[in-house]
Amino acid sequence: MIRSKFAQLSLKNKFFFSILIVILLISGTIALLARWILISGLTQELEMRGTAIAHSVATRGTEYILENDTDHLLSVLFDEKQLYERRNLVAYIYVEGKNGKVMSHTFTTPFPKRLKGINPVTHKVEKSVEIVPFGGHEAYDIAVPIKEGIYQIGTVHVGLSKAHIDNLVGKLRAMFLGFISAVIIITFWVSHRLAKYIADPVMTLTKISDDLSRGNFSSSDLINTEEQIACPAFHDTDLPCWHFDEQRMGSGKTEARPHRCKKCAFYNEPSDGDEVQQLTTSFRNMVWSIRLYRRRLQESENTYRSLFRSGPDPIFVVDVQTRKLVDANPRTEELYGYTRDELVGMPYSVLGEEHAKECFEYFGNDELCAEAMKSARIVHLRKDGIPMYVNLTACLISYRTRPAIIVATTDVTDIVEKDAQLIQASKMKSLGEMSTGVAHELNQPLNAIRMGSDFLSMVHEQGIEIPPEQYVQVVTEISTQVDRASDIINTLRSFGRKADLLLEDVNLNEPVGSVVSLLSRQFLIEDVHIVTELDSELPYITAQHNKLQQVLLNLVINARDAIVERNEDGRDVRGRILIRTEYDDDGVSVSVEDNGTGIPDHVAEKVFEPFFTTKATGQGMGLGLAISYGIVREYGGELSILSTVGEGTCFTVRFPRQEVARVAN
Repeated sequence: MIRSKFAQLSLKNKFFFSILIVILLISGTIALLARWILISGLTQELEMRGTAIAHSVATRGTEYILENDTDHLLSVLFDEKQLYERRNLVAYIYVEGKNGKVMSHTFTTPFPKRLKGINPVTHKVEKSVEIVPFGGHEAYDIAVPIKEGIYQIGTVHVGLSKAHIDNLVGKLRAMFLGFISAVIIITFWVSHRLAKYIADPVMTLTKISDDLSRGNFSSSDLINTEEQIACPAFHDTDLPCWHFDEQRMGSGKTEARPHRCKKCAFYNEPSDGDEVQQLTTSFRNMVWSIRLYRRRLQESENTYRSLFRSGPDPIFVVDVQTRKLVDANPRTEELYGYTRDELVGMPYSVLGEEHAKECFEYFGNDELCAEAMKSARIVHLRKDGIPMYVNLTACLISYRTRPAIIVATTDVTDIVEKDAQLIQASKMKSLGEMSTGVAHELNQPLNAIRMGSDFLSMVHEQGIEIPPEQYVQVVTEISTQVDRASDIINTLRSFGRKADLLLEDVNLNEPVGSVVSLLSRQFLIEDVHIVTELDSELPYITAQHNKLQQVLLNLVINARDAIVERNEDGRDVRGRILIRTEYDDDGVSVSVEDNGTGIPDHVAEKVFEPFFTTKATGQGMGLGLAISYGIVREYGGELSILSTVGEGTCFTVRFPRQEVARVAN
């Protein structure tokens, strides 16, 4: 009970009461010992003085007792009683004879009867002390035998006034009490000052800690106001300080040399003063550090808050656990059409369900979540349901102590549409270049159809009967040529169709077959043969069939041009274009290899740059390979070139397999 109450006291009261109790115990012990020693000593001293008086009377009065000279004996008694201050101490002196008769006494009144025969003493003892009453008083009666040789001739009684002795003891007690009281008062004051000296800094530190806990960094007693701060590192948080930036130095995050002032405005060596002062100094330094880092944190928060609010691109904050939007910047309202109140609390999947699922799966993987997730040209939906294409970057953060994803998007719809227009224009240009060959390609089945129809018309007009087998053969050939012409037209229509913006599952053999079907017969006119080695087990990739046709068409036409150029140089070589598809564990590739002129290294480094061409003016704009390169990169693929001058060139397009691409994204 006492310990629990003591534990609830403040540190100051603990020091105060602890010191006070100890001093009181020591003072009480000293008082008891002093009282016992001094009072006992005083009593013994007085008894010794009384005994000395008795012996003096016995010595001086022996002669008068033997002569029975009571007058001189009385004179001796009064001399001893009235000497100096004895008159207050000695209450009486009287002498008894051998027979117990009082021979002389100092009483001015008749001898008290109560003293007769009291406190007897024999020659065998030195003295006898008893408290005896007389005349309404009490006295310490000291009886000493009077001896003559071996015989006792009388007894001297010296009565010491008990009232006088008690008065002396009372004065001595009062003196001790005064001394103890003075000690207690001084101890009380000293303990109070000592407890205050020890507890005040701790109380001040407690007050500062409470202020810091409430976020108040300006009202602390130990800290000057900000206007009085003369620390350059406090006003310029980019300035690396030797004290504040030791952590940054250790981590090697900055190579800037720490600033060192001749006299630090705030930092004091904690070794000065006692432990409490050292604690105060260390705490003050800690508060300064906290204030500086808090200032830096506020600046950083203000900076990023400003970037968040004024950023040109939409930024969302998505709670990982609830998968809902918890914050969004003003740009999201402009682009997506939602108000901020509508966005906060809305499921992230509303903007793009498929990508939202991939995003949460990505950040649910402990190995991948440390890296930012980047996605290009994904589809998001506006409030009115209109889709748009955005490039997206997402990273994992902590938002209000909860795991969250910050998602930044960039609207690339216009870029996607312009790219589609550019690709379409490039395709139309290719169709224009192929118009002569296409016309020749169509002319062949049309001529065959015409010949068959003319033959049937002639037979009918001349009434010639033909065998049924020959009639079926002619009709079948006409139907075959019609199908051939229809295939050519359908291929042209498919090639000329504007590509969709949505991705699809594509087998690379399909666009290869379309391009080969369109160009193989035309190239034969120029003695260029297209050979294919297609893997029938080829896995799917994620791309767009129409755009891949454009890529392959550009590569095959460039191969044809290289072969033609080589033949124009006088080297008559049969043209051969080998198109090969294959795959491995990571990707799917298609290569277009020719035996044309080849490309020098300094040209090969620039062939993918826009508007770079080695063709004569009017024969090419230098956009075909650049567009092809952009399409391949758009689907996460790579376009590489391997060429030897005079022997030929091989372009290889490699895409990630569909399942590999999904894991990577």
